[in-house]
Amino acid sequence: MATNAVPPVLPIAPGNWLGMIGGGQLGRMFCQAAQSMGYKVAVLDPIERCPAGAVADLHIQTAYDDQAGLARLSERCAAISTEFENVPALSLQKLAAHSRVSPAAEAVAIVQDRILEKAFIGKMGVPLAPYAAIHGRDDIERAPSTLFPGILKAARFGYDGKGQARIASREQALEAFDSFGGAACVLEALMPLESEFSVVLARGFDGRAVTYPCARNEHHDGILAVSTVATEFSAAEAALHRQAGQAALNIAQGLGYYGVLCVEFFVLRDGALVANEIAPRPHNSGHYTMDACVTSQFEQQVRVMAGLPLGSTDSLCPALMLNILGDVWFDPATGEKREPDWSAVLRTPNAKLHLYGKQEARRGRKMGHINLVAPTLSAARDAAAAVAGALHMPFSL
Repeated sequence: MATNAVPPVLPIAPGNWLGMIGGGQLGRMFCQAAQSMGYKVAVLDPIERCPAGAVADLHIQTAYDDQAGLARLSERCAAISTEFENVPALSLQKLAAHSRVSPAAEAVAIVQDRILEKAFIGKMGVPLAPYAAIHGRDDIERAPSTLFPGILKAARFGYDGKGQARIASREQALEAFDSFGGAACVLEALMPLESEFSVVLARGFDGRAVTYPCARNEHHDGILAVSTVATEFSAAEAALHRQAGQAALNIAQGLGYYGVLCVEFFVLRDGALVANEIAPRPHNSGHYTMDACVTSQFEQQVRVMAGLPLGSTDSLCPALMLNILGDVWFDPATGEKREPDWSAVLRTPNAKLHLYGKQEARRGRKMGHINLVAPTLSAARDAAAAVAGALHMPFSL
């Protein structure tokens, strides 16, 4: 889908520098996409051997709020983006004084706080699970009984299931709140879920927006495990996807958002759609676009930053994405650490391996992903099952 355009910003030609705050795997894949298009990339991250810093043309090793480091990045780069939502909004404001910054500090400030995010989504008229903002123990005491059982989520700095606790009662909610150090939270009612899926979109500075085919997501222990993308849908599924795509576009427009954005949705057992959360960046569930779409989400991020036309989001074939966690580096029989058998993985010819260059494999740590592309979704699932078997990963769909 696309919106009517407004006058575009001046394009930044290949050969110039683009900047990235954050040195994780999303920054790494952005670097690789930008470099393939002829750009040079500077990454600002405090970690010496970070995934993006290893492939960037320049790694500025400073804290995200270091004034000298931010000045170096802004002096070098005509446009700057971020790979994670917890970058200090003040840093983005400072960078915007001299460089094109996307997404803007104002949009990130809303999305990085779950309380502000929930209020904003509701303001956009997008349905949400019932929730309450929790600033203190009194808010839990006053919370409606309909929010129990529920999930207590820290308002800031939570990801991959961290900073979250399932609670069955008011008493458990109080205990979880104390375990979070009394930090602000949101308390959400547990809903009867049928499925989860996400919408990834890109919106340019000219106001045009494009959306990718929806990915159906399966999580294990709060971490995305599998994303499945079909090319054919039932009438009901297609209607839900259109509804979600429009909701995501409304959110992006309401935020004044420019860049790549993901909105996660729940489908309830009665068929209703509710929004879960916003990610102001490329998303794990969009990794399939690297091998199954005309334009990947990371190339799209480059195009937005550089003021270039957006690419096609057409899906070339059905796809399935498997997350690779550090667990696969540990022998399932002995628990001893060893290198996974990548040859066994790649005996599946339609498996596309993407490793993030992280120095240490740890259980629960995202180390890479594998995209399985095939003429049919059934064939992609069969290929995923073979790959999962080679890695001794649980897999069932």
